[in-house]
Amino acid sequence: MTQDVVIVGAGPVGLLLAILLGREGKAVTVVEKWPDIYDRPRAVTIDAEVARILATLGINCDTDPAFENHKELYYWKNAELKDLQIVDWKSLAPCGWHVTYWFNQPEFEARLMDIANTFASVTLLRGWTAVNLSQDAQGAELVIEKDTSSQTLNAQFIVGADGANSFVRDALELNVIDEGYFFDWLILDMIPSADYKVSPAQWQLCDPRRPTTIVPGGPGRRRWEFMVLPSEDKNEIAKAECAWRLLEPWGLTPDNSELERSAVYRFQARYTEQWLKGRCMIAGDAAHLMPPFAGEGMCAGLRDAVALSWRLLAILDGTLSASILQSYESERIAHAKHYIQFSRDLGDIICIADPDKALERDARMMADLAARNNEPITGDLVKLGYGIWCEDTPTAGELSPQGMVEFNGNTGHFDQAVEQGWVILTFERPTEGLLNDAQMEAFAKLGGRLLSLGSEGCDVRALDTSYDDWFAPIGAQYAIIRPDFYVAATASTPESLATCFDTILERMGLEPR
Repeated sequence: MTQDVVIVGAGPVGLLLAILLGREGKAVTVVEKWPDIYDRPRAVTIDAEVARILATLGINCDTDPAFENHKELYYWKNAELKDLQIVDWKSLAPCGWHVTYWFNQPEFEARLMDIANTFASVTLLRGWTAVNLSQDAQGAELVIEKDTSSQTLNAQFIVGADGANSFVRDALELNVIDEGYFFDWLILDMIPSADYKVSPAQWQLCDPRRPTTIVPGGPGRRRWEFMVLPSEDKNEIAKAECAWRLLEPWGLTPDNSELERSAVYRFQARYTEQWLKGRCMIAGDAAHLMPPFAGEGMCAGLRDAVALSWRLLAILDGTLSASILQSYESERIAHAKHYIQFSRDLGDIICIADPDKALERDARMMADLAARNNEPITGDLVKLGYGIWCEDTPTAGELSPQGMVEFNGNTGHFDQAVEQGWVILTFERPTEGLLNDAQMEAFAKLGGRLLSLGSEGCDVRALDTSYDDWFAPIGAQYAIIRPDFYVAATASTPESLATCFDTILERMGLEPR
């Protein structure tokens, strides 16, 4: 039996993609070489966009016991514990969720696994290793082995979400660009006693003697990250006795806490030049690796899964051709490369081990902070690379804001009340006549909806000012929003809306007749 999609890798990226395809009834097989979920923490943080994605699965990061948000600022301090930088990690992002959440990855993967298992069309094969990949114009074939057994999986598409040492990427002979950036850091995941408190909850110690990160590790857990100095042996510093010595200043001992994991990781910056080859593609760590200083590594991979899912669904439904996958590559590579560079820039500030250079950094950053009157900074929205959006319209290519609304008796975030998909929002009503018949027919093929937004009498009733705050500064009356929540275009007149819509259809290969 030919599957719609075979996914290699059952980490968060592969599982999310399987869920997004499986809930629409697509036949998906996930192949994972490890027999069980790896039970040690790795990623510990997600951003607001990923919280928004998880909400579509029924996971509310504000109330779910597997996640926590401390609603506190994130401080960077020097060796004398003076503030160098303050980042706003306590506010709501424009997309409706808090800027940062903390979690334990094994619990998160188990949650995704449970959701995936609710779909009859999703099959998980654990303990199987991919050993051969081939494809032609009609489909792709993956040979997998387990002990002395072997089987062949046939699929319309194969996705490699199989990590930094990706079999799929290597089998496709995709070139990896290594930016030659690396630092070794000791990661200590701790389970302190229930009464252990630390303030601030999340901060960065920029001490040249030992740059250190102190953050939550999910409910009931804490993480310390210590830069390994050039004179130190990676194997020695990872031993438990060294770990406890480093934790002494924070009051942690074997009597009041559990050392869950001690491991040295090499932080790297790498990306693959090409993510798509024929009917095969890569996502997550198989496509990009970044230092963890921005906390965006796994987040970038989950964005890959969402970006792939709506395209693959449209292809499998016969709505779009496989050429739409070219925009997955162009959009996501540029987006991931931005975060790789951003993470590198943060690392260049944090990982200074030279005392004189550290003093220069401290003076510069403290002066900048004072000039801002100690106001916390907020993150900027990052645009996608070239693809299915109109570059010359304000906020296009960025993640759309989201407010609280009422729609057909449902109240909540827009995504939950209205549900995701192609949407054209208009502040004007009625909506009839905004698009011509051919455009409406093309939009209907995409499952799109044209909805008026505002007060009483509109299709969607706004319950806060989120959409006014978005539309008013850019003079927009209309917005086209994609299934992955990114803005495809904004417009101020019906004519410009129609023009943008034609551009989007053309880029998807779905021109109106």
